[in-house]
Amino acid sequence: MADELSMFRQCPLLLPQNRERTVYDGFITVQDRDFRLRILLPSVHDVKHARLQCSWQLKHVLKGYQQILKQRLQHCSDLVSFMLELKTVLEVALKNRRELYVPPPPRYYLQLINEIESLGWDKLVYIDTEFSTIKLKAEDSGSRVHLITIKLKPKYPVDAPDCLVDFPVPFTVPWTPQGSLIYIHSQFLAALESLKEFWDIMDEIDEKTWVLEPEKPTRGATVRRIAIGNNVSINIDVDPRHPKVLPECCFLGADHVVTPLRNKLNSNMHSWNPECTVLQNLKEVLEIDFPAPSAHEISNLNMECGICYAYRLDSAIPDQVCDDSRCGQPFHQACLLEWLRGLPSCRQSFNVIFGECPYCSKPITVKMSSKKS
Repeated sequence: MADELSMFRQCPLLLPQNRERTVYDGFITVQDRDFRLRILLPSVHDVKHARLQCSWQLKHVLKGYQQILKQRLQHCSDLVSFMLELKTVLEVALKNRRELYVPPPPRYYLQLINEIESLGWDKLVYIDTEFSTIKLKAEDSGSRVHLITIKLKPKYPVDAPDCLVDFPVPFTVPWTPQGSLIYIHSQFLAALESLKEFWDIMDEIDEKTWVLEPEKPTRGATVRRIAIGNNVSINIDVDPRHPKVLPECCFLGADHVVTPLRNKLNSNMHSWNPECTVLQNLKEVLEIDFPAPSAHEISNLNMECGICYAYRLDSAIPDQVCDDSRCGQPFHQACLLEWLRGLPSCRQSFNVIFGECPYCSKPITVKMSSKKS
């Protein structure tokens, strides 16, 4: 009981998680800062073999002190004494971090405030307390709002900042010591306009078709998997620098359905009109209308896996289809592999598994990949 009371006084936010008191979870407080910590003990008294699970903030502070902590742990008789040692090491680590950090001179902050005022406070989305990370927004001519994250360095503007954007192409800002936030923002706007046609085309696809993947596309995503019909889809990869040219296309579905579509694309490729959008061209070349993403049409497309009865399994969607024209049931690759391997008649040739469809018992095959097998 005395040990428990001492532990509570030392770390009131670090509490036992079981009756045996072999698991502690919570926070350790040093210099008015709380750090998340989890302690796993093989037995109540075996502190020497304890395992510590730290939050990333605590790991960052203790970087370079791991060996010292191991030595302190080996010489401690109980958990209370080790927590005292841990707090002492944390005190030293935090003190050294403060001494190593030299804040920028006042003119650094004054320059940034003047630049933001000149740019316009309405364009500022976020700035951290150290004035080292700034997020700005801009609107392209298509009324889309975009964000740029600027990571400043203590010697800004002499040192070039790092600029992070959600673009399908690399974004770099030619930098000189005369650079400024206004200059970065102007370069950002110019890059946005250069990609306007690409985003117009992708927005049309997202608005007028049922996009299977990605579920929530970012502005930097160039790939869309679009539903065509029952268990049939097309995967397209649009070139952001030349968004109206014929994209890379891959059909997914039963062979008897996708083969005619693939033949149409190959035979009508010459009629691709670079003046039209990708979606308009695909409709003309494939001679189809893409289903709109309404709830009624989605339910009719029946895209759930025939084995697990779910559409999404982790990050995968059903991409294996029975080739029999009367069946056409889709499956996740992982589900179909597991099903076929459980059949007595299953056989394998290299990386291909042969077996029978769980629904119609017709022959079906699935390729194994190193990622999913």
